[in-house]
Amino acid sequence: MPQPKTSLQHRGNPLANPTAQLVVLTPPRGAEKFAAKLSESGVKQLASDRIDILQVNIGKLCNMTCSHCHVDAGPDRRENMTRETVDACISVLRDHPQIGTLDLTGGAPEMNPNFKHFVRHAKLLGRHVIDRCNLTILLAKGFTEMPEFLAENQVEIVASLPCYLEENTDAQRGDGAFSKSVQALKRLNDLGYGQPGSGLMLTLVYNPVGASLPPDQQTLEAAYRKELDARFGIQFNRLFTITNMPVSRYLEYLVQTNEFDTYMQKLVDAYNPAAIDGLMCRNTLSVGWDGRLFDCDFNQMLNLEVAAGHPMHIQDFDYDALSKRQIVLGQHCFGCTAGAGSGCQGAIAK
Repeated sequence: MPQPKTSLQHRGNPLANPTAQLVVLTPPRGAEKFAAKLSESGVKQLASDRIDILQVNIGKLCNMTCSHCHVDAGPDRRENMTRETVDACISVLRDHPQIGTLDLTGGAPEMNPNFKHFVRHAKLLGRHVIDRCNLTILLAKGFTEMPEFLAENQVEIVASLPCYLEENTDAQRGDGAFSKSVQALKRLNDLGYGQPGSGLMLTLVYNPVGASLPPDQQTLEAAYRKELDARFGIQFNRLFTITNMPVSRYLEYLVQTNEFDTYMQKLVDAYNPAAIDGLMCRNTLSVGWDGRLFDCDFNQMLNLEVAAGHPMHIQDFDYDALSKRQIVLGQHCFGCTAGAGSGCQGAIAK
């Protein structure tokens, strides 16, 4: 996959506009639509049934510019969640103990100046906190103490490592990304992450390189465990496989390589109704850096807010209304039901 040097927005690429992405994603006449597939599976209307997880994208600022990034994050992006909006999220957690997990993502979430404040307050409220980390940020100037902070606060690290082979990882994330990731993982292991009995959870994330679907999660986890231990002595707790969504820079890649139609058909052909019950939109609410509410992180990047008639901003949060909301659907949703299914918690159908 070609490695972009800057974001779509910085390059003035039309696909930086979510509306332009939705035009590309519009299925041609006669094509199978996601809503119709759901109906064939006996689901007339997809809806959430609870909110267990508050997933918060606290900014698009990142130290990397990965080719598969659906956020279009990078060093040239400056969108960051303010302290006021962070505190509104904390208030929601305080008032609603049934939301047990705070899932922090970005960009590189650690680069938001309110990151530590957010983590500390969520932990004081007894929440499980997840940091979706690109690993290389842990070696960057100004962030080298971050591993100790995460360990002290028992934050689960969900770390992107697209492959256990250097060539494949660097192809997706940039030259030197693999070696830096290995260095960061070793440091995390030294702090207890991924070690039995430590209570410090280290989850790795695999994204396919190119226009393909992930392999079997359990089989791939075994391969990662064997290779990373043998080559580097690295330990981890589990592996998530996540399908690349046809959004933002990955959509750009598909269009540039003339793989878009083939990839979308691959997702449609791999539709698996067994994944429906485990879709992350059923138990997760996504919060944008500006406080707006979405059904998932992918809808967020396409500017598809929660359905009309529901609270639209975290400051107007209403658990009863949002926990039973109708899910906003699009053709990209096939990415979450293809094969074993996919979401921020990895494969869905076992």
